[in-house]
Amino acid sequence: MKTINDISFKDKKALIRVDFNVPLNENFEVTDDTRIQSAKPTVIKILEDGGSCVLMSHMGRPKGVQDEFSLRHIVEKIEDVIGVEVKFVEDCVGSKVEEATMNLKPGEVLLLENLRFHDEEKAGDKAFAEKLSRLGDIYVNDAFGTAHRAHASTTIVAQFFPEKKCFGYLLAQEIESIQKVMETGEKPVLAVLGGAKVSSKITIIENILDKVDHLIIGGGMTFTFIKAQGGSVGDSICEDDKMELAIDILKQAEAKNVKIHLPVDVLAANAFSNDAATQVVDVNQIPDGWQGLDAGPKSKAIFNDVVNQCKTILWNGPLGVFEMESFASGTIELGNSIAEATKNGAFSLVGGGDSVAAVKQFGFQNKVSYVSTGGGAMLESLEGKTLPGIAAILS
Repeated sequence: MKTINDISFKDKKALIRVDFNVPLNENFEVTDDTRIQSAKPTVIKILEDGGSCVLMSHMGRPKGVQDEFSLRHIVEKIEDVIGVEVKFVEDCVGSKVEEATMNLKPGEVLLLENLRFHDEEKAGDKAFAEKLSRLGDIYVNDAFGTAHRAHASTTIVAQFFPEKKCFGYLLAQEIESIQKVMETGEKPVLAVLGGAKVSSKITIIENILDKVDHLIIGGGMTFTFIKAQGGSVGDSICEDDKMELAIDILKQAEAKNVKIHLPVDVLAANAFSNDAATQVVDVNQIPDGWQGLDAGPKSKAIFNDVVNQCKTILWNGPLGVFEMESFASGTIELGNSIAEATKNGAFSLVGGGDSVAAVKQFGFQNKVSYVSTGGGAMLESLEGKTLPGIAAILS
């Protein structure tokens, strides 16, 4: 795997695909700069080598040129984070942009305008990718969040740098973290899969059953498994059309000697509301009119024991409706257990939108080994797919 450590950037222009698709408030201020922070080590390494950086990214889903999606709004924040002046050019291809890159001196950083102001970006247009390729000597992909898209700047442009392309630090770290869970991790290996629906996690479950020793299933998808086994789930979320599949997954796991851990009790509520009446009930005896919205005390204790016997841990999805304070306890206690296991030497990877949101909300991001920056890309990796953005560098 060729990374920026394998290349000297002295007097070279690095064309870097970053993921600066960051959230902005109504005043166009960045409300979470994690993605910019994540790109910083790659940019600094290239500048310290004596190279210059041409940064390209998308933001949002603009329809043509829309000022609210302009990357000029984030120039100041990038300067704050990286600690150097950032020049900005109001397009990402064309003679004006080529002139700006030509004038770039070693130690300087240039940010291009939003790639998605051009439809050719998402279309993976080869002519557009060729125009982008004129802007640098070496292509660096450091955008894991878009590595599952075969867009012009993430995949196609790499064709124009047959010998001069590599991974940035962030993307290399993402690849290594997933490999640790899926291939090289110390056993026992645990996957915690939460979230609402079995249907969104089927391919992940089927792919990881060959890699893990333990699988904790929590969140809303619990109830499809419980009902499939004859339990009463009241008004809990349940995919009746996936019950046969749930039974099949349990059988596959047994055949592969994977221990599946489902909640044994839940905190049930009489409405989907933070202020609803609640009671702790057995997971297979939820009364009509009630719905399970968080793991119960016995389940939390069982999950804590499982987490603490494992050496490699993947966490994808919360155990309850953590956005409501009344139903956040299961997710928080799971986070505490994973933090404790990590402190004791386990490797822990957190990925997927909701679990990353929970980790940030409850302050676990520095207590786990790695928090993935890419939701869809992470999920496709766990499904066993080769991401086009990664394949393009390896080819």
